[in-house]
Amino acid sequence: MPNIRLMIEYDGTDYVGWQFQKNGRSIQEEIEKAIKQILQADIRITGAGRTDAGVHARGQVASFFMEEEFEISTLAKSLSSVLPHSIVIREAVEAPLDFNARYDAKKRRYSYSISQEPIAIQRNYCWQVFQKLDPDLMQMCAKQIIGEHGFRAFCKVEDDLHQHRCTITSAEWTKNNKLLIFEITSNRFLHGMVRTLVGTMVNVGRGHSKMNEFAKILESKDRAAAGMSAPAKGLILEEIYY
Repeated sequence: MPNIRLMIEYDGTDYVGWQFQKNGRSIQEEIEKAIKQILQADIRITGAGRTDAGVHARGQVASFFMEEEFEISTLAKSLSSVLPHSIVIREAVEAPLDFNARYDAKKRRYSYSISQEPIAIQRNYCWQVFQKLDPDLMQMCAKQIIGEHGFRAFCKVEDDLHQHRCTITSAEWTKNNKLLIFEITSNRFLHGMVRTLVGTMVNVGRGHSKMNEFAKILESKDRAAAGMSAPAKGLILEEIYY
């Protein structure tokens, strides 16, 4: 049985997230339904990252073992043809038999977009913040999280993980036309981590918190000390590194 690696792009607006949920449609569910339709087999896929409800992806990766004979070179096009228009399989290739999309991932990169003026076309893919922001202060906050740190203060309260340490290899705010964009790369991310980091840095950028308080929040391990979680619609899983 060949091991198949999928590269997936999706608009997460109408979904409850990547993973199966009882309360609505998931990306995983839709792709598995498409696989069943094309390959006539019930197959469970493994995703590299479990994005939350409303979060998008340009570079999600999934893997599965293909039990039926099918021309791999046409698989991506075939799956995309029966998927909702909000999900596209960009690539389907044969991977080594021991490849696992989740456990073999070395790093993941996310972006988060903010607009400081009213926009129409991209409004579903960014957080519109109309207060004045200081990008320099936000960048100073971003520099403080590079390296290995505990991010308990920046994950959801109900997160029951025993290990909250992540190694951030890059974190940067940049200006791209009308958008202020945060990009972050790490070996792993906690549930809600990027959105809470963004919300907390925005609080610093608009003067609701002092810049020197950010380091104290990081060390506090207290979610109540951090800022609000930024809206899901501005977050995109950009790339998985292997």
